[in-house]
Amino acid sequence: MTDIIKHECGIAMIRLLKPLDYYQKKYGTWQYGLDKLYLLMEKQHNRGQEGAGLGAVKLEASPGNEFIFRERAQGSGAISEIFGKVHDSFRDFTPQQLQDIDFVKHSVPFAAELFIGHLRYSTTGKSGITYVHPLLRRNNWASRNLALAGNFNMTNVDEMFEQLLSEGQHPRDYADTFVMLETLGHYLDREVQYQYDKIDKTGLSGPEISRLIEEKLDIPFLLKRASKLWDGGYALCGLIGCGDTFTLRDPWGIRSAFYYHDDEVAVVASERPVIQTAFNLKKDDIRELQPGEAFIVKRNGTIMNRQILEPKEKITPCSFERIYFSRGSDYDIYRERKRLGELLVPKIVETIGNDFDNTVFSFIPNTAEVAYFGMLEGLEKRFNQNKAIELLEKRDELTAEEVEKILSKRVRSEKVAIKDIKLRTFIAQGKSRNDLAAHVYDITYGSLKRGKDTLVIIDDSIVRGTTLKQSIIKILDRLDPKKIVIVSSSPQIRYPDCYGIDMSRMSEFIAFKAAINLLEERGMQHIIQDVYEKCVAQSRKKKEEMVNYVKEIYAPFTEEEISDKIAEMLTDKDIKAEVKIVFQSIEDLHKACPNNTGDWYFSGNYPTPGGNRLVNNAFINYVEGQENRVYQYSLNFSNGTK
Repeated sequence: MTDIIKHECGIAMIRLLKPLDYYQKKYGTWQYGLDKLYLLMEKQHNRGQEGAGLGAVKLEASPGNEFIFRERAQGSGAISEIFGKVHDSFRDFTPQQLQDIDFVKHSVPFAAELFIGHLRYSTTGKSGITYVHPLLRRNNWASRNLALAGNFNMTNVDEMFEQLLSEGQHPRDYADTFVMLETLGHYLDREVQYQYDKIDKTGLSGPEISRLIEEKLDIPFLLKRASKLWDGGYALCGLIGCGDTFTLRDPWGIRSAFYYHDDEVAVVASERPVIQTAFNLKKDDIRELQPGEAFIVKRNGTIMNRQILEPKEKITPCSFERIYFSRGSDYDIYRERKRLGELLVPKIVETIGNDFDNTVFSFIPNTAEVAYFGMLEGLEKRFNQNKAIELLEKRDELTAEEVEKILSKRVRSEKVAIKDIKLRTFIAQGKSRNDLAAHVYDITYGSLKRGKDTLVIIDDSIVRGTTLKQSIIKILDRLDPKKIVIVSSSPQIRYPDCYGIDMSRMSEFIAFKAAINLLEERGMQHIIQDVYEKCVAQSRKKKEEMVNYVKEIYAPFTEEEISDKIAEMLTDKDIKAEVKIVFQSIEDLHKACPNNTGDWYFSGNYPTPGGNRLVNNAFINYVEGQENRVYQYSLNFSNGTK
């Protein structure tokens, strides 16, 4: 992707199902769980460049000793920093103490059986160590302690906030992270109190009551009660201080979560291949958590899957996970990305006028490489068909030498664009920054026939088009191609995402700006005002009653008209080559990724009611010039971060 957008957050959870001395004997270290958590987090490093955190719970801590631990850090080096701090804490003990499992279990921090990890990207504004997961809710009762980490963004935090107020609470922050923590904590408190009230009548001692409460905690019940109002995409991991753990996925299946368990370990992560790699497993060993389902491990090691929320009628897992966010090493994702490239072939062939002899194909490093391979395979098939037709049509007049010449023809592919340098932040603004931006990529000189060849180059998606305009098209034009065709393996991004991706402001989308330009050029500005008035008119309605009126901005134009306008907007007047932009169709996206049908950023079809409210708010803020508050609600509320 040429335009950098922030990834989804990443989660990891490990529950050791054997005593620590088991891992000491079998694997040579009681740090087995900690080491595996590090692997799971590093393998998902792409999902969290802003911060990382880990939490741990000991199962057998003695009173007077800590039983729940946390480390958090900010920045791209956060994973190394937090694990460095954990290992630094071990230096307080002698080598003999660290080999004594009984001492370790009772006295060494992070020598635990339960772990969660989080990789953070903020989505809508708030930052700082306070917002890095896991968040903790502390209490002297182990069963009332909660550590929470998730990949989520909620669209109705105002309603969730109001619910807490109605219960008599005083939440200390509007951010969805804190509201979810307090909501779950509230129902955890109620569940503990319910169990206490039942058991207290039996006349048991305090420690016995506490032990029975922990045993009887009904995790599915409290998850059902806490999540009944939630609107958004989420994959949420929680550790309870008594030793229970849970992972819950939203009922629309928007966010992803995968799990595995055997007799030694239970594990959860945002992506399947990271579990495969960390535990040396086969693809089929790992299960995907289903929409609305929870994966729960009780303190005693009992594992259960429970349907917490009924799956929605239309399940819409995020397609951007397949196009861009998740690691391409996943078995299915690799094939889907190749298919995305292959399905573009008919549009590409039409754009180049079926002229393979004078066309060079390439890709923009590095995330579009797999789609490029699929595109090449599809082009080779099409080119071979062309050769077969030519051989059949001329079969009576071709010499052996001419047949050999036809058969020797190949699709011309080159590595034309090379990612060369990384911009430094000390160049803050102005012409110097733009000049340097033009050199982020370099080119392979001599890869084209000057003034004669068409250059087709594939990217995985085009969001803002900034890097294309400031850098790539200018650099490619130095090769003197007759025509430059930029191909996007995803459709036009037209609408904000409100479930976790950093795509929130209408003016960020080059497709939206192209549609606005077309409306203005054709004297159709009244549509902009009409849409604005419709959005404002329904702003006080319940979210379930709202519709996405922003679709009307695009309705007068074909996809090709918008694509051509985008090409025009991204082409400076000093570019000599003709520039054409080709986008994947939504229909072909679904053919390539049939199990991940979430396409709201392309189609405007939001799976949850809150999505329609937020896209309308985003358009209102665009028209009013107040896009810094894109997720603001009637409560004067600004949605926070993951």
